[in-house]
Amino acid sequence: MQGDSALGRALGLVRELRQRCPWDRAQSPQTLRPYLVEEALELDQAIQTDDPEAMRDELGDLLLHLAFQIVIGEERSQFNAEVVTHTLEEKMWRRHPNLFGEGRAGTGDHQGWELVKRREPRGGGKRGTLAGLPPTLPPLLMAYRLQERAAGIGFDWPDASGPLQKVKEETGELERETGHGRRETIEEEIGDLLFAAINLSRKLGVEPGQALERANAKFTKRFEQVEKLVEERGLEMGRASLEELDKLWDEVKATKG
Repeated sequence: MQGDSALGRALGLVRELRQRCPWDRAQSPQTLRPYLVEEALELDQAIQTDDPEAMRDELGDLLLHLAFQIVIGEERSQFNAEVVTHTLEEKMWRRHPNLFGEGRAGTGDHQGWELVKRREPRGGGKRGTLAGLPPTLPPLLMAYRLQERAAGIGFDWPDASGPLQKVKEETGELERETGHGRRETIEEEIGDLLFAAINLSRKLGVEPGQALERANAKFTKRFEQVEKLVEERGLEMGRASLEELDKLWDEVKATKG
């Protein structure tokens, strides 16, 4: 990797930090992992708020952590930047046969991508459509990626009517189980319902995590407005009746709060 390239300068910076700073020298991939996750989440927040300055800053922080992992790999004779980059290139060549191989133009769709990925060894050397997904993925994202991968090899509804019917079916099963009061079964049915709802979201082209974030933000805004009305009208949270709170909630909704 050229020393005067952007990545080369980042690698050079980390090498110097490892030589001159005791804290940086003491770090390992394991000790840096929490910071790597934190920086990725901070970048995600910057992207969500569409803040270019914050994105630039957080991308730099994330680049620092990627450079750290590469330099430590170099020190341990495990890999270096050239190997990492070449591995990436080979992977993209395999997954875009329409661009770099004998595949026809126009075959680079999601299903073709997943079919190619299925033939590649993943985590622990396992092969298969669902292999290699990090077990630490948040459950909502894990469900989405499982469904996306299954769809990538053709295991999918033709349109949204299928998963919509599945949501109705799972809702009915949950309603029947709530009458028995068996916690384990109810938990299982709630899981099935959530999984079906995520699948419906995917088929409708809606990213479920973003949809839930918006729902959370909407609820927070409305609830805070309800609290404000409670105070303005001489009521007290915790003592106001559910009927009173419901009326205030409807009032806030009517103003499109």
